[in-house]
Amino acid sequence: QLRVVESGGGLVQPGGSLRLSCAASGFSLDYYAIGWFRQAPGKEREGLSCITRDGGAIYADSVKGRVTISRDLAKNTVYLEMNSLKPEDTAVYYCAADYASYCSPYAPFHFDYWGQGTQVTVSS
Repeated sequence: QLRVVESGGGLVQPGGSLRLSCAASGFSLDYYAIGWFRQAPGKEREGLSCITRDGGAIYADSVKGRVTISRDLAKNTVYLEMNSLKPEDTAVYYCAADYASYCSPYAPFHFDYWGQGTQVTVSS
C-alpha cells in the first residue's frame, strides 16, 4: 500500500526554522516525485516545492530562498527545511506522491497519494 506520512510540525517562533519529513512506504522515491503543499485556515491549498524522481528540486516563487527540499533515498524520506518563518506560514503542511518524471508545485492535481498533514504554527 502506497503511503506518505508527514512529521516534524510544531510551534515555532517567528524567525525560526523547521524541518518537515515525509516518509514514503510501499513505493520507491526512485520512481515517484514528492511535493510539499500547505493549507491555512480559510485559504486555498498552496504548493511550495517538489522533488523529481531524479532528485531535481523545484520551488514555488512564494517560498523560493526560504525553503529547501531534499531526500534520503536510503530512508525513503523527503525533507522540507523552512527558514525565517513568519506567522503567515502557519498552516497544515502536506506531502504527496506522483508517479511521474517531472513535477510542479503549481499542479497538485497530478499528485495521487497524500498524507494526513502536520500542523506548523509560527507564533511568539
